[in-house]
Amino acid sequence: MLESGCKAVKEGVLEKRSDGLLQLWKKKRCILTEEGLLLIPPKQQPPPQQQQQEQPPLPAEPAAKIKELHFSNMKTVDCVERKGKYVYFTVVMAEGKEIDFRCAQEQGWNAAITLQMVQYKNRQAILAVRSTRQKQQHLAQPHGPRLRSASNSA
Repeated sequence: MLESGCKAVKEGVLEKRSDGLLQLWKKKRCILTEEGLLLIPPKQQPPPQQQQQEQPPLPAEPAAKIKELHFSNMKTVDCVERKGKYVYFTVVMAEGKEIDFRCAQEQGWNAAITLQMVQYKNRQAILAVRSTRQKQQHLAQPHGPRLRSASNSA
């Protein structure tokens, strides 16, 4: 995502519940963009000098361990509960997979992820409507040399 020029909307640390038998909470460095959420194991953070030299900051190791949760594959963000200093929430993916997270309540990750996901889906819906309208206009116009000039004026 970041390689394609998406700017980071929010960066910080989230805790993700592991899929394993013990379901331990593991800290992940997270980068929220307009396209989705990147989860980076803390060990993969580049040294501070590299972060200042490179824009945007990317891990030094191979991207194999970086997990990308793209909004096109995301269904909902459910706020499960607020307990103690944490807010627990679940990201539900389109294929039905649920990923549990927690963070300090004041960090507002669940709200930020939800907001970016809604904005992404709205942008996609607008593009789909525009594309459909353009196809309908193209089909409704008589074929001939005026086609190009008519579409340029729209």
